[in-house]
Amino acid sequence: MTGNETKRSPVQLLPYISKQYYNRYTPIDHAVWRFVMKQNHYFLKDIAHPAYVNGLNDSGIKTESIPKVDDMNTSLAKVGWGAVTIAGLIPGTAFYGFLANCILPIATEIRKIQNIAYTPAPDMIHEAAGHAPILLDKSYREFVRKIGEMGAKALSSKEKLEVFKAVRHLTIVAEDPNSTSEQVKEAERLVAEARKKVKGLSEADQVSRLFWWTVEYGLVGDLKNPKIYGAGLLSSVGESQSCLADDVKKIPFSVEECIKTPYDVTKPQPQLFVCKNFDELAAAIDQFASTMAFQKGGTESLEKALQSDNLATFVFSSGLQVTGTLTTILKDDKGEAVYIRTKGPTALSLDQKQLVDHGRETHHKGFGTPIGRLEGKMVIENSSLNQLKDLGIIEGSEAVLKFESGVNVKGIVKTILLSAGKPILISFKDCQVKFKDQVLFEPSWGTYDMAVGAEITSVFAGAADPDGYFDWPAIEKTNAVEETVVQQNWNQLEKLYEEIRSLRESPVWNEQSWSSLEKVISTLDKQYPNEWLVRLEILELYKKHNSSHPNVKRITEMLLKKNWEKSIKQVIQRGFTLIYNS
Repeated sequence: MTGNETKRSPVQLLPYISKQYYNRYTPIDHAVWRFVMKQNHYFLKDIAHPAYVNGLNDSGIKTESIPKVDDMNTSLAKVGWGAVTIAGLIPGTAFYGFLANCILPIATEIRKIQNIAYTPAPDMIHEAAGHAPILLDKSYREFVRKIGEMGAKALSSKEKLEVFKAVRHLTIVAEDPNSTSEQVKEAERLVAEARKKVKGLSEADQVSRLFWWTVEYGLVGDLKNPKIYGAGLLSSVGESQSCLADDVKKIPFSVEECIKTPYDVTKPQPQLFVCKNFDELAAAIDQFASTMAFQKGGTESLEKALQSDNLATFVFSSGLQVTGTLTTILKDDKGEAVYIRTKGPTALSLDQKQLVDHGRETHHKGFGTPIGRLEGKMVIENSSLNQLKDLGIIEGSEAVLKFESGVNVKGIVKTILLSAGKPILISFKDCQVKFKDQVLFEPSWGTYDMAVGAEITSVFAGAADPDGYFDWPAIEKTNAVEETVVQQNWNQLEKLYEEIRSLRESPVWNEQSWSSLEKVISTLDKQYPNEWLVRLEILELYKKHNSSHPNVKRITEMLLKKNWEKSIKQVIQRGFTLIYNS
């Protein structure tokens, strides 16, 4: 992570940025990375979209060792993007927020060897080998930015938040080598229980499904012979090949079908969607965005915000933006919203800039205001100062505002805040607000700030002015000592992997090399009969230096005869293919 990247990340996203402790990666971690990358370069060249293949070659991401996020940031900077490190699975709004700002969030963990074919947890292989290369394609990264904007503004639900927590727990348990099968099953049960409580699909759910079936698991091109572009497929050694088999149903892409189709992050996908090209994706999500609250506004959008029980912004037709957690919607006889109230800290903004003296401190208990026109179809925000005077809205004078809805505001006008000569906020003292027989504000409660606006034009998740609404978190300074190259206390197996790596990278091969190799093999035979990856790396060395050595046949037969689980057996077969055909 670079200093510049921290600065360009919106303030509300800073808490999700972490560090990449590069020296904590073990020799086994690097071996896992190398295996997957070699697989990708060899097997994906004919089945992945050319944008990915070209990006893989042009991104500067190395095969031999796990990349540094700073280097990836430099590579993406060439196309106006950046990269930051994050700590595992983060909330959807945060993830999409990074993408909306042209920043790729990268989980720096790397999958364990037993999960080399696939892991539900975000990791370096998924981010760097899956997402990053294809972002070098202009039309594709524009699509990703657009869906990021949609996801960042999408409204979610309370129940969905509980699902996120359960899924996050599952990914941690599934990737933890110390987890038992019972613990994994219990984590899966908790996810299932949380999902049962979700009723209907929120906007965030819809965007999540759309993202999953495109950015993560999308196919592109001809329906009968598509290419892979989804990062989840590109980063899966197993599924990148199996996904193209006939038993995986291929469906023509449409937003509606993607949204209707649920997914399971823990299993291979039984069906995939095929788009014609990336331009089709961009056009489709533009159309879908027009149905979302941030573009539609109105009572329906306010209802979505109420159900989310989370921070949202409501934009009035005057341009005033109210950021808070909606707690009350009062409606007229037609079911239209005529008054809204937030709970807790609320802020007022204009053009994404918080108004002076109208931040969270001023409105720390919430904010309530009418929506609509005055009697006689008078739209306040269209009025000049002279027209306001005709309505009796004069600073220092008492005013009585009677709305068509039945909301009445009576008090002494303190100030009128204007934008481009038109009112956006009117403040009263000694004010009473009523809706029919219900008292909404009493004079003893202090100043009443009334938003001006005949309608709500937009509702979206998050703050209008994040820099003004959120506090800057303390940014830790990098510990220079901690970041220096320090020899880890590697265990014996890790040291064996490191020895093979040193032999592979050594410019000289001699009798001492053979002796070192024989010692590694002897230790593996005695203590680590199930270590398949390091044995494949040993076979690479034999192929290079003595392909007829007796150990080649012995190690090969050992790997082929063992009773591996299906996913490991598959990747071993692909390892053989790569060794003997590349």
